[in-house]
Amino acid sequence: MEQIPPHELSRLEAIAGPKRPLEELVARRIGGEPLQYIEGSAPFATLDLVVDERVLVPRPETEGLFDIATKMVRNPEVIVDLCTGSGALALALKNAFPSAAVFATEISEDAIAVAMENKSRNHLDVYLARGDLFDPLPASLLGEVDLLVANPPYVSEREFEALPDDVKREPKIALVAGWTGLEVIQEIGASAARWLRPGGVLVCEIGERQGVSAASSFLDLPTVVRQDLTGRDRYLVAVKP
Repeated sequence: MEQIPPHELSRLEAIAGPKRPLEELVARRIGGEPLQYIEGSAPFATLDLVVDERVLVPRPETEGLFDIATKMVRNPEVIVDLCTGSGALALALKNAFPSAAVFATEISEDAIAVAMENKSRNHLDVYLARGDLFDPLPASLLGEVDLLVANPPYVSEREFEALPDDVKREPKIALVAGWTGLEVIQEIGASAARWLRPGGVLVCEIGERQGVSAASSFLDLPTVVRQDLTGRDRYLVAVKP
């Protein structure tokens, strides 16, 4: 058990019991299973979310996106979350702005099922739709979105091979965008301006080496790159003129 950091061991001890012996939980963690999958949940903003092998584990970097977004808008009427995964951003934003209509899309059927569970668990009314990026959104939202957020796949195929083992246990479809890692960001950038209203805000998570190339993918939007708490490039932020 000394292979498990003390803070992780404490968390495993807290959930161990007759049906889940500590030794079994430790073996799973040593085998590379993310700690949050073993626990079955993860905190995000003010929420507690179900997480398992069908979705990414919510990360502090994405909480940083949430913080930026909530500080940039006041009383948004329409919010869109692309690549919602577990529903973390969409649900946290609905909780922060109860009067807003929140729409979230996700290409993975498994992830949508988890997001639905989290929607029910947190008693938050969010429109969840399966499909690729903007495709499932009602056409009536064109030019009407006050806040558009996204935590898309942005890892390249080459970068994936170098990821820690526990990260590689998370869904590859939610991590890897393609050969360059920019493929999904470029798709979002090609259409984002059409969906935002004048004054609408975009916040998109990116890889730490993608600032310049990702910013150039957003047509008709004056994007700036912002850093995460470690000082790495992590977010594209824009306000539609």
